[in-house]
Amino acid sequence: MSTIAFLGLGIMGSPMSVHLARAGHDVVGYNRSPGKTGPLLDAGGRAASSIAEAVSGADVVCVMVPDSPDVEQVLAGEGGVFDHAGRDTLVIDFSSIRPDVTQDLARQATERGLRMLDAPVSGGEAGAKNAALSIMVGGRDADFAEARSLFDTVGKTVVHVGPSGSGQTVKAANQLIVAANIQALSEAVVFLESYGVDTEAALRVLGGGLAGSAVLEQKKGPMLDRSFDPGFRVELHDKDMGIVTAAAREAGVVIPVGALVAQLMASAKAVGDGGLDHSGLLRGVERLSGRTDR
Repeated sequence: MSTIAFLGLGIMGSPMSVHLARAGHDVVGYNRSPGKTGPLLDAGGRAASSIAEAVSGADVVCVMVPDSPDVEQVLAGEGGVFDHAGRDTLVIDFSSIRPDVTQDLARQATERGLRMLDAPVSGGEAGAKNAALSIMVGGRDADFAEARSLFDTVGKTVVHVGPSGSGQTVKAANQLIVAANIQALSEAVVFLESYGVDTEAALRVLGGGLAGSAVLEQKKGPMLDRSFDPGFRVELHDKDMGIVTAAAREAGVVIPVGALVAQLMASAKAVGDGGLDHSGLLRGVERLSGRTDR
């Protein structure tokens, strides 16, 4: 069993830290809002009042925070992980950030005698709670092998996809596919409803054919109920679409559907839907269709 510092106990980080604690690891959690530590404490973990306290004596440091600047601050900022972690500590960043930022942080980690894996996840809050996340990991083979049991504790599909930054690149592709699927499903729902079809029945039969997908299964309920409690917020998916469109431009790759969906996601955030689940893209289709009375 390992001593694990878990930094970031939000919607995703909290249940992930709980799974690790229940698996028998000594998990020390830190969150800028101390009230977030309750579930980890209930699972037998400990709470720290600072990053320095959390990483002291840790074999592994896990990070799950919203965006690239947050990861940079937690790892490389004053009083951050790089200042306080012991030599040869393994740093696992579960956050979804820019691949180039990950590569730069991995370089800094190596210079300080640390090791780093980028391991963004997919599956949302439900996947985190059920330990069913898909985890795409970038970094050295040996470090991945060492961390594999930890990944298996919080995830269901765990794949080493290449060197540092590769995990973030694969996550960007994941977010492109998910966003496009959510937008297509949103348009299908509004289309079906406009013809008075039994929409629940229609989605059930569509889910059994080629149109079926994890997005359809997980998001049809919220869309039918117009219940958009966040499992993964629009504002975070907007951030991720910015990552994939910028990375595509740098690579000279054209992603016309991705660019359009990125604009629709940005629009949802701009009109005040940023705190909703990303299935709330349905509201944008309704607005464009003049069906805002629902």
